[in-house]
Amino acid sequence: MDHQSAISAGIHISWKPTSVVKIVIETVVKMVNILNVDLLAAATNPAYFSTLVTTNVSNPTTISLLAYNETFTTNVLGQGATARQLYNLDWEAFHEMGTYNKETNSMYITSNYVSLDNPINVTILDLGNNYSIKSTRYTNLHEANGGTNWYPPGSGSSKGATPTRLLFCDEGDFDHDSGLVSVDPVTGESEVILNNFLGRNFSSVNDVRQHPETGDLWFTDADYGFFQYFRPEPTIPKQVYRFDPKTGEIQVVADGFDQSNGLEFSPDLKTLYVTDTGAQHFERNLTRPGHIYAFDIVDGKTLANRRTFAYSDNGFPDGIHTDTDGNVWAGCGDGVHVWSPEGILLGKIWVGVESNNFAFLPGKVLVFSNAQLWIVENVKAVGREICRDFGEC
Repeated sequence: MDHQSAISAGIHISWKPTSVVKIVIETVVKMVNILNVDLLAAATNPAYFSTLVTTNVSNPTTISLLAYNETFTTNVLGQGATARQLYNLDWEAFHEMGTYNKETNSMYITSNYVSLDNPINVTILDLGNNYSIKSTRYTNLHEANGGTNWYPPGSGSSKGATPTRLLFCDEGDFDHDSGLVSVDPVTGESEVILNNFLGRNFSSVNDVRQHPETGDLWFTDADYGFFQYFRPEPTIPKQVYRFDPKTGEIQVVADGFDQSNGLEFSPDLKTLYVTDTGAQHFERNLTRPGHIYAFDIVDGKTLANRRTFAYSDNGFPDGIHTDTDGNVWAGCGDGVHVWSPEGILLGKIWVGVESNNFAFLPGKVLVFSNAQLWIVENVKAVGREICRDFGEC
């Protein structure tokens, strides 16, 4: 967006010495009614859902809250939830990750891939300055995707602890291996933590979580760098890994995926959820996987009892998080879907376009749909990592 277009759109731009663009958009909060879905009506009328919301793919400006179960209103969102759009840009700044750093009071979001001449950026959302944004890149981080807060060995991860680092999944490119890269968000200093499986190259490391008790890093690997033409042909299966940053121990803990993507722990750390986005390769084919699988975590190190947890009715589940009640949230083809711990769809934060990921804030949820950023406020649910990352319990 050029400067004159920005002025016409009511966007304020200030240039810093680093030539990083800072954008602030003022929005007006508006009440969004929670719509109750009649599942019995839908059971015999495939067109029923089109009567609830209108598509807005060409210019997404509408957000709706759809309750498939009464607990979505009473226990998940709460009666006073409001929603609004924060940004609608002409570039895809809000794609993946969504990790909060307490020291900078900012949320770190990775942009969508455009080309090798225009690599993935990190969008920094300033929570203390009216959600203003700026875009940056870091040394040693080439094509960032998912990520998490990084508590290095010995730093502790207790309530309110401030991590010294962010941990990014670097998909790599033709010249750089894929792996895990830690970044100091204050200084910008970066360090490669892992970039191979015992000498074998990963395909495109996709998402990562740090186990809050063991400190181990659990992560997925997919082929999206290859599908987007910036990584070589894959030479390793799509798998879930566990890496011990204290010893270097690494093992495969799950395989059998078309495209292993998002992953997340249950709040009691007894279950690991993994999404399979095999429905998207070079092209979209919805007869391929669009599922969430659940595994039992055994002794904090291995997985057992793989089972189907949920299947998305629209698109496929990508980024995934849990709340403290054990509900499972995932970015899907039309927004964020929320399932109970038993795998029952409770409701949707509907934006009408694909949401690859989202992030919990205290009492709020940020929804990423690439060019758009949305916020739902006065939310009752509490994200699993809110207590640790924000120190608010």
